[in-house]
Amino acid sequence: MIITSINRTEAFRYLGIKSTPDNATLQLADECEKILLAEMAPKFCWSYAEIFKHSDTSVKLSGYTLSLDGNDISAHLDGCIGVVLMCATLGNNVDMLLRKTQTQDMAKAVILDAMASTAIEQVCDEAEKKISARLENKHLIWRFSPGYGDFPIEVQKDFLSALNAQKVIGLCANSSGILTPTKSVTAVIGVHKKSVQNKKHSCESCNMRDRCNYRKTGGTCQ
Repeated sequence: MIITSINRTEAFRYLGIKSTPDNATLQLADECEKILLAEMAPKFCWSYAEIFKHSDTSVKLSGYTLSLDGNDISAHLDGCIGVVLMCATLGNNVDMLLRKTQTQDMAKAVILDAMASTAIEQVCDEAEKKISARLENKHLIWRFSPGYGDFPIEVQKDFLSALNAQKVIGLCANSSGILTPTKSVTAVIGVHKKSVQNKKHSCESCNMRDRCNYRKTGGTCQ
């Protein structure tokens, strides 16, 4: 997968910049974007699984021992016939770049971090388009990641194991469920037989709701 530019508007939103950035910030953003694009190695992998059991607190998938547990993920998948299990990463070089820059220039490091966070979402968006094209006559709803609401982040290891993600794209998780490389995403995408109004990610279902910078300034991440 090739990403040729970073969504500046989204990156500046991560930084909490609401007005037009000054020239110095724009110049630094230009430099950061060029460096980041050179270091990124975007990859993703995915699998489709049908749902064979759906309760209020858990979703079981055909052909997988992985269990999707929690009221929120169960509600999110209400009416779905299956799910896409997906993960994506920018690669280890981006982590090394961020660590190195943090020791040399914190202003640059902050912008790089925001751009990397934006870039991984762009990778997920592009991956989702490719997946949707492969799943003919099926309709996807928005991504729901471990850590949202009561969908436990501890599921990460089992999630990655189900996709053989360590071998396929080099993505791992530690004992706390933190992904490495850090600029990575795992997500469950609900699949319907027919087109439905896409559900929105509620702030109340997010595990970042009490410490979200967007909410502090009256905004949302959507």
